[in-house]
Amino acid sequence: MFPNLETERLILRELTQDDAQSLFNCFSNEEVTRYYGQEPFIELQQAEDLVDLFSKNFAAKRGIRWGIERKGEKGIIGTIGFHAWSPIHRRAEIGYEIHPDYWRKGYTQEAVTEIVSYGFQNMGLTRIGAVVFIENEASNKLLTKIGFQKEGILRDYMYQNGLAHDTFVYSILNNI
Repeated sequence: MFPNLETERLILRELTQDDAQSLFNCFSNEEVTRYYGQEPFIELQQAEDLVDLFSKNFAAKRGIRWGIERKGEKGIIGTIGFHAWSPIHRRAEIGYEIHPDYWRKGYTQEAVTEIVSYGFQNMGLTRIGAVVFIENEASNKLLTKIGFQKEGILRDYMYQNGLAHDTFVYSILNNI
């Protein structure tokens, strides 16, 4: 069963095809995909396919992706989750995006904090990693603020608009 999570202001829930338009609104926005390592979506079918991919990854224990919904409002404002999930090695990488209309309101920090806790307490993770474009100041600040440690630079690690970009690699460990 897919685990729904709640924070003070958010509901983190399973994505459905009903979320495809909101997902498209995020992933078709160049501000959102600028540091994502993929080109902006150009058709709704891409969002529908992504919902299917997230569902298949969860079923195969390769990842888990939640839709981020504000309490009392219908529709997602972004997604968050783990990919590259390796239960045998007790690790995963975190990823997230949120629509620019909701930037700088603390929603991403609230969601990241919740799923990091969930990953350690409920998924048995001992390490959560993150790979972030060096230029992505907001994500770099957020991760260090909540306890991720910068481990180094991955040179020419991700492509965006045909250009190679260096990324920082971060991790947080479960020290319980």
